[in-house]
Amino acid sequence: MQKDNTVFVGNKPVMNYVLAVVTQFNNGAEEVAIKARGKAISRAVDTAEIALNRFLDNIAKKQIITSTEVIDTDSGKTNVSSIEIILSQQRVP
Repeated sequence: MQKDNTVFVGNKPVMNYVLAVVTQFNNGAEEVAIKARGKAISRAVDTAEIALNRFLDNIAKKQIITSTEVIDTDSGKTNVSSIEIILSQQRVP
């Protein structure tokens, strides 16, 4: 998958990210990855579900990857959960 087909979810409203995902598919992307860390994970899940249920046809969840990233903070190293939701076009026979 191309790196530019990735939507990084942060603190903006969910619909901003939904629009980004829909735009990627409308521009011909075969797959789009939705990535988030920490508190933004629930927003990433919302983004995927809203995009799939309301805006996109023939698109499905291909893979969901969860992991833990170690990041440096002022108080030392800390673990942050992360998620990557890969949406992919389904082949129509």
